Amino acid sequence: MESEIELEVQERTYLRLSQGQLQTLSTCPRKFQHLYLDQLGFPPTPEEQERLTWGNQFHLLMQQDQMGLTLKPLPQATPKISEQAMQRSIEAFRQAAPELFDHRPEILRLSEHRRTLQLSDYLLTVIYDLLILEDDRAQILDWKTYPRPQNARCLEQHWQTRLYLFVLAETSHYPPDRLSMTYWYVQAGDFETPQPQSLNYAYSIAQHRRTQKDLLHWLDHLAQWLAAYDRGELLPQIEAKNPCQTCAFALRCQRESDRASTHPFPTVAEIEEVSLHGDG
Repeated sequence: MESEIELEVQERTYLRLSQGQLQTLSTCPRKFQHLYLDQLGFPPTPEEQERLTWGNQFHLLMQQDQMGLTLKPLPQATPKISEQAMQRSIEAFRQAAPELFDHRPEILRLSEHRRTLQLSDYLLTVIYDLLILEDDRAQILDWKTYPRPQNARCLEQHWQTRLYLFVLAETSHYPPDRLSMTYWYVQAGDFETPQPQSLNYAYSIAQHRRTQKDLLHWLDHLAQWLAAYDRGELLPQIEAKNPCQTCAFALRCQRESDRASTHPFPTVAEIEEVSLHGDG
C-alpha cells in the first residue's frame, strides 16, 4: 500500500500527493480521509501479501536487468513461489517484449525513476517503473503482476495513467503528442499462466489540458476540505453507494447495509504494488 501523505517544508509547506491518493480522492473523499488523514488501514491477507511480495520481487528483477546486472531473485522472498517460477515469468516477458531487454546505448532508459511536479500547494510525485527517452519521443512503462483488466477505458481514465503522462509532459521537453504509456501484465510463472499482455495509451495536447483542468479542480476542493478537516469537519461522502459495497469503511460510514460482499478488503488487483521507493 502507499505511504501516508508526506509534508515537505522549505520556505513553505507542500502536500505530497501520488496517483493512488488522487485516485482515492476522486473516488471518495471520505475514504481519502480515512486512509491518509486518519491513517486507518487494514493489513493485507496472507494471500494478498504473497502477491504483493511477488510483485515487488518482479519489479526488483526488472530493475536489475535495466542496470545490466545478473537477475538474482532474493532467497525466501516468495516462499510459495519458486525461483524457477519467477524465472519463467521473466522469460515469458522477454519473449513477449524482447525490445525491452535490448539495451541499446543510444537510448536513455531510467528504471524506478522518480519525478515531482509542484502544482499550487502540492507536490505531485510519480515513480516510473521504466522510462525510455529517445530524441523525439518518450515512453512510460509500468509492470503489473495481476491479470489484464477487461475495461481498457477505465484504465485510461485512472489517475496513474493521467498523472504519469501529465507530469512527464510538464517536466520534459517532449510535447504531449510524443508521449505514451504502456502497462505490461505479467503473472506468476506457473505453466497455466497466460502470456504477458499489454495496454498502450497515446497522449495528446487535448488530454493534457483536460488533465490539468481536472487536477486543479480536485486540488482546489482538497484545499477546502483540509481546511474544514482542521476545524473538525469530515470530508464529504459520495452520493452513489455502489462503491461502498466493497469498501472496508462501509460500517464506519454507516453504509454497511448496502454491501453485497462479505469480504471487507480490496482484491489483489485493486491493491497498488509497493514501489521500491515506498510510495508512488
